[in-house]
Amino acid sequence: MTVGFALCGSLCTYDKVFPVMESLAEKHRVIPIFSFAAGSIDSRFGKAADHLARAEAICGTKPLRSIPDVEPIGPKQMLDVLLIAPCTGNTLAKLAHSIADTPVTMAAKSHLRNGRPVVLGISTNDGLAGAAENIGRLLGRKHYYFLPFGQDDPQNKPTSLVADFSRTEPALLAALEGIQLQPILL
Repeated sequence: MTVGFALCGSLCTYDKVFPVMESLAEKHRVIPIFSFAAGSIDSRFGKAADHLARAEAICGTKPLRSIPDVEPIGPKQMLDVLLIAPCTGNTLAKLAHSIADTPVTMAAKSHLRNGRPVVLGISTNDGLAGAAENIGRLLGRKHYYFLPFGQDDPQNKPTSLVADFSRTEPALLAALEGIQLQPILL
């Protein structure tokens, strides 16, 4: 299986998603894709250059970082499945409204032209607030699937949702069969 692994700017979850990338790369071909934010922001969670280098070391290929880099994904049928993890509220909104103005959203648009699955591993502080309507839109949209998700800190961040990244491979395999891994809400 060839997996597009797209990272967005929820930098606080990288400690959870990079081990998933490593695990997938042991068994499958993985093509890393970085949003503009993921490929450029230095934060207390690490430097962008280090994240890019880590993805390249894991996958054995340079991350795709621009719209022209990812546009051929669909026409060349480069992927079996596209994973967006972490998928931020910003990216959810763009996907829900068919906006393709970042490498990640263009990768999704290009990949979807072939009717192939896109799996979303959400990580957003407003999942039960402003991003909820976009989650709802995408839950009802053909070819979109979600990693199971739930509240990560209900007391201190009552609207925050994060995917269970440990369930990534089963979710990808289910999506390839046209099935949403259940339960979706944790």
